[in-house]
Amino acid sequence: MKSIIQISGMTCEGCKSSVEDKLGSLNGVDNVQIDLTRGEAVIYSKDPLSLSLIKETLPPKYSLINEEGIVLDTHGDVTIKESKIKQLKPLFIILGYIFIASILLNYKTWNLSNAMLDFMGLFYIIFSFFKILDIKGFSMSFRMYDPFAKKAPIYAYIYPFIEVLLGIMFLTRFKVNIALILTVLVLGVTTIGVTQTLINNRDIKCACLGTTLNLPMTEATFIENALMIIMALILISS
Repeated sequence: MKSIIQISGMTCEGCKSSVEDKLGSLNGVDNVQIDLTRGEAVIYSKDPLSLSLIKETLPPKYSLINEEGIVLDTHGDVTIKESKIKQLKPLFIILGYIFIASILLNYKTWNLSNAMLDFMGLFYIIFSFFKILDIKGFSMSFRMYDPFAKKAPIYAYIYPFIEVLLGIMFLTRFKVNIALILTVLVLGVTTIGVTQTLINNRDIKCACLGTTLNLPMTEATFIENALMIIMALILISS
């Protein structure tokens, strides 16, 4: 018989292989097919498989989701999902630190444009650091939603270093106009992918802070990119 199971937490080809191997080892399972885009596992077995058995077979990082979109624990019971604000707490803390640092760097001789440039520079430097910690894992997650990285995988490996370069350009005020234009282009492409992910209601991991922090793709990720693009457009126009 054919069973289709929704599984969250699969972010790369390594996850796909791991889930296929684990589910394929179950007694009575003839074949397992994983669709990373949909977050689905199609299982062909002789007899029906219980959700609890499937969950117990998979590593803790993976969760099963029923037809109502509710996450199930190892016994098939309902688990209350964390609120988006709680899930994104690390992101908000980091953005808060960047915001405060930008103000402190400019409070004596206040200049909004300089504060915005410092914010953007610090944003790029800090976010690139988390990506470079596990650049392979980041590239796999990034290719799940960035349109350009999907077509040119090498771009996912280069992307963190593009952020480093842009961060240095903003902080040193070197060729600022070029850095602003690149910000609109680079984050604009990524935002298109983020928007498509949100519209399709796909459960994938956000790669904005690499793989060190497990952040879900949510509206906050869209807002984060949109904020940088809006600041870049304001500075370009001024």
